This record gives sequence, C-alpha cells and structure tokens, in this order.
Amino acid sequence: MSINAAVMPAPGKPMEVWDVADPDLEAGSILLETVASEVCGTDVHLHHGRLEGVPYPIIPGHVSVGRVLEARGVETDALDNSLRPGDLVTFYDVHEVCNACWYCTVTQQPNRCPSRRVYGITYSAHDGPLGGWSERIYLKPGVRVLRLPEELSPDDVIGGGCGLFTGFAAVERSTLAMGDTVVVQGAGPVGLSAAAFAGLRGAGTVIVIGAPAGRLELARALGAEHVLGLDATAPRERAGAVQELTDGRGADVVIEAAGNPDALPEGFDLLRDGGIYVIAGHYTDTGAAAINPHSDINRKHADVRGHWGTAFQHMVRALRMLVKYRDRLQFNRLIGRRYSLEQTGQALADVEALNVTKAIIQPRGSASPG
Repeated sequence: MSINAAVMPAPGKPMEVWDVADPDLEAGSILLETVASEVCGTDVHLHHGRLEGVPYPIIPGHVSVGRVLEARGVETDALDNSLRPGDLVTFYDVHEVCNACWYCTVTQQPNRCPSRRVYGITYSAHDGPLGGWSERIYLKPGVRVLRLPEELSPDDVIGGGCGLFTGFAAVERSTLAMGDTVVVQGAGPVGLSAAAFAGLRGAGTVIVIGAPAGRLELARALGAEHVLGLDATAPRERAGAVQELTDGRGADVVIEAAGNPDALPEGFDLLRDGGIYVIAGHYTDTGAAAINPHSDINRKHADVRGHWGTAFQHMVRALRMLVKYRDRLQFNRLIGRRYSLEQTGQALADVEALNVTKAIIQPRGSASPG
C-alpha cells in the first residue's frame, strides 16, 4: 500500500506528488492520518534553499494535526494521557536529540544538539512519510505526541501552527515585565502569536508593525493596541509613533518576527536604552543586516537575544494557554486557504506573496477553490 505525499525535490524545483511506501511500524511508533499541516514561512525559505543541511528531496510540513490510525505499544501521549486509535494529536517536530552531548546535558539547550532532526525539514522523502504534506505521517519511536484537548479543534491549533509555539517562546525569551511596552515586528503567524502572548503576559502596550492591512486587523483582534502599516508609514514615522507612545524612551521590548534583515536596524532604533531585543524571525538565512555595534548595541546598553526553534515545554504551555483563553486566541481566524497535495506549489507562492496569513495543506480534506 502506498501513500500520496507532496515532495520538494530540490531548491527552486516545482513541487511533485509521489507515491511513498507505507511504513512498517516499529515498536513504540505511531501512524497518523494527516488532518491538516501548515505551510510555514520556513517552507518558503526551504524552497529557496536558505537552510543548510536539508536532504532534498523532502516531504515538508513540520507542524501538523493528525488522527491516530495505529500505535505499536504506545498507550499514552507524552503527558500520560490515554492514546487510542481515532484520537486527534499534534507532535513535537524535533526528534532524535541525543540527551548525552554537552548541549543536552550541560547547557540544557537540546535545540543545539548535533543529532537534532526535524520532521519536514531534515528527513529525506526517501526515509518515508516524515513530513505533514502527506496522507499519513510516521512518528518514529520517541516522538513526543500530545493528544489535543477536547476544547480545541484542529483549526484552533493549526491556524497558529509553528507560529503559535515560536511566538510563545519568543515572548518567554524576552522576560518582559508587566506594564512593558512591546513592539512586534512582523504580522505573520509568529508576530501575531507573539503579540497575543505578550498581552497575556501583562504587557502594558503592544504595538505591531506589519502588512498587509488584513493582518493588522488580526493583530488588533488578538490584543494589539496599536498597529503600524509597513506600506503606509516610513521607518522615521514608525519610530516617531513609538517614541510618542513611550514618552520619548522607546520600547522596553522589541520582538523581531519579520524574517527580513531590514527589520533589524529599525528594531534597534525602536528599542529604549537598556531594552531587550529578541530576534526570532530568522530561522533560515535571508541575508545580512547593517548593524553598528557601538550605536545600536553598546552605547544603547541593549540586551540582544537570539531565538532559534522551540522546545517541547513551549508546545505544552502554549496549548494550555490556548485552552484557557480560546475566546481571545482565535488562531483559526488566521487560516486563509486550504490546499490539496497537488496545490502545494500554489500554497508556497501564496504564502510568499502574503496572499494568505496561514495556508493549510489538507491531503484528504476539502481544498479551497482556486
């Protein structure tokens, strides 16, 4: 029996649909029927070849929701909730960290483990259905699975997708204090999630910079008090607006979620002296930025924090918050269009062109007309 899967054969090459062999399940493994998988900005960058070490051809899709078809000797999820065929789950896409190297054991930073593998990114399509853009997903033994809480639908989770967890983690990395003024650069899923969670963490004012206008409307719906359109304002105007809102000081915290190198010089300009700048939008290499270490960092006494990937605890706590604040965190509203496996090339193009905020791949579901 074979599985249909959308395959990215190489950077710049058109997407293809392959027949992939149904895997032989090992003890401790799980087979999912894919309900929905997201198209992340990282997938666009993968299509442009902007991440080293990717073993093309790959089956993309690193954050997905699936239904358990079969589990070999697995009776509970990673939090000891019962797990049965038919249950809706999501899973932590990072896998195979060694738990023995210096990064895993000494610094407690498994996201830097040399053995780290990621579903939809660092597994080849020849290895099997190890990405979400496939009718079924094979979860290797040890993959951390989370049964969806009854309060959440697949759209609640996949509407935020990777951005839901990355935005949550970026806010945590910022250690923002209650009452802080926070500027979020970028109104994609990561930026929108960061804005929402910054508000829930107690930010006094949340300002979102981004485009197009529809995304800024979503930012307001998710809790941002002020929005500044990239296509309607110049950097000097945006800096002036932030200065006015902060009595001339600048933002206490700036979270970069734009994935554009040009955002960094502006981010430093928006930051107050002694403020915290979290750079979360550059998971892949999108180019260099012109930074003056004297005026942007040292003289400003800036606290600059890189953020690459997320940890399992971010998934757990973000989903917990999503259950508690579901009426406020309506990430299902981010979904702009649903695509079949045959439409994944169009999905990548639409995400890159900002035609949709969140594109969803539904291998067996109903794709949106287009």
